[in-house]
Amino acid sequence: MVFKTEIRAPRGNELTCKGWTQEAAMRMLMNNLDPEVAENPDELIVYGGIGKAARNWESYEQIIASLKELENDETLLIQSGKPVAVFRTHEHSPRVLIANSNLVPAWANWDHFYELEDRDLMMYGQMTAGSWIYIGAQGILQGTYLSFVEAGKKVFGTADLRGKFILTGGMGGMSGAQPLAGKMAGAVILVVEVERARIERKIKEGYCDYIVETVDEAIALVNKLRDQKEPASIGLVGNCADVNRELLNRGIIPDFVTDQTSAHDPINGYVPNGMTFEEALELRKSDVKTYERKAKETMAEHVRTMLEFQEAGAEVFDYGNNIRAYAKEMGVTNAFDFPGFVPAYIRPLFCEGKGPFRWAALSGDPEDIYKTDALAKEMFAEDEGLVNWIDMAQKMVKWQGLPARICWLGYGDRHRFALKVNEMVANGELSAPIVFGRDHLDSGSVASPNRETEGMLDGSDAVSDWPILNALVNTASGASWVSVHHGGGVGMGYSQHAGQVLVADGSELAAEKIARVLVSDPGMGVVRHADAGYDIAINTAKNKGVHIPMLKGDVK
Repeated sequence: MVFKTEIRAPRGNELTCKGWTQEAAMRMLMNNLDPEVAENPDELIVYGGIGKAARNWESYEQIIASLKELENDETLLIQSGKPVAVFRTHEHSPRVLIANSNLVPAWANWDHFYELEDRDLMMYGQMTAGSWIYIGAQGILQGTYLSFVEAGKKVFGTADLRGKFILTGGMGGMSGAQPLAGKMAGAVILVVEVERARIERKIKEGYCDYIVETVDEAIALVNKLRDQKEPASIGLVGNCADVNRELLNRGIIPDFVTDQTSAHDPINGYVPNGMTFEEALELRKSDVKTYERKAKETMAEHVRTMLEFQEAGAEVFDYGNNIRAYAKEMGVTNAFDFPGFVPAYIRPLFCEGKGPFRWAALSGDPEDIYKTDALAKEMFAEDEGLVNWIDMAQKMVKWQGLPARICWLGYGDRHRFALKVNEMVANGELSAPIVFGRDHLDSGSVASPNRETEGMLDGSDAVSDWPILNALVNTASGASWVSVHHGGGVGMGYSQHAGQVLVADGSELAAEKIARVLVSDPGMGVVRHADAGYDIAINTAKNKGVHIPMLKGDVK
């Protein structure tokens, strides 16, 4: 895959902006568009169909120019990827505030979004694309690994999936984490991807081991590797609906079945069956409405096959792409008979304020990340899963763009770790500042009734006050930049979510901000789930002193 655009964030400890927060925002925006990181940097697309880092190239250039001139008591405002204002605020304020893809609820659908996009009035920010904290496939890798591991514990009573078979779909920017995550869990994972170039890219990046062209080749390789109990990942060029149906017709039932194609976007993210990939792209250009209908029809068939796998005994779950909603729209009335991954496996972690915390080395030097890895292993030595995760990541994850690490830390741990890292920057142990961020898919920052907030205990799935409060408290606490987005992960009309990023530049001011932001941000996850009545969250709040005025329940 060859890209015309060659954007690469500056490395080292030389400032090109007036402060490290502005420098960090600039470097992370540029890192989002690094060809090692972005799916299609020529079009400013980072991942997830049309998830963009900036609205257009003029906006991108103006964002960079504004960041270079931004004072340490000013704030740059970004409206759907376009810089619209700079105001004087104060040094404790965020340097950047971002709002992407937000529409008044009655207008919050793809049709209205596309009207605005066509007029160059809006862009789709996805989650970490438009908030400048995407770190490549590693960003979702640990969460995918944890989902596979928890599924294994549920079905087989063990986190070791050696000899087990996972079937899934999608090998794009985010879904490309699946092959390596399955291998890390010990399984043989078969990932169906319609675009051959995506599999080839993931093989080059070290996320996938094999590429095959036919179901016969795939099954022969799966069986061989399962018999040898050898963890491995296989990419099969094909359409999920067709491959799943063929496997069912042959009576081949995987142990686990999921999917992470970009089904949230029926036009730009999902490819209909019954035609070649090239024919599909041509149809998308010539007759977009027919393309959309055929894509949704294929989604319906895809979900039917997943339901049939479930009936045959496979552990089946939705991995957060909203495919069930579109299948139901197309007549699959029982599309939600298999659960999403959050209520099935991840919610107990959310109740403790845990989620996909991440950090990146602005120096570009991998040694800075290895030093923070060592710190995390020392500080959290009693957490065997965390230590094992870091060991595996060091061996198996190749850098994409600026070196970075993902690590699911929770309430009480994030700020302690970040304060130590800030000290390392201050005393010169690290060669340049570190950026701390997270996915918007976090414990207290998203309302997404078909994904993160599916099946909430109190029925509050669709209440989006929580991500708005999250963004507000992170702004009040002094995060380096804060974002509020609509539609990420599952598509327009289906989610509201917020992100925050914090720069550890070794200063006392950074330490003050870390001590506020990295308490309140994961604390929102504890609060949100305690308010919904989850015992784990209630216990966490009471045991760790999270102040919730109307908290009920006894500590257990």
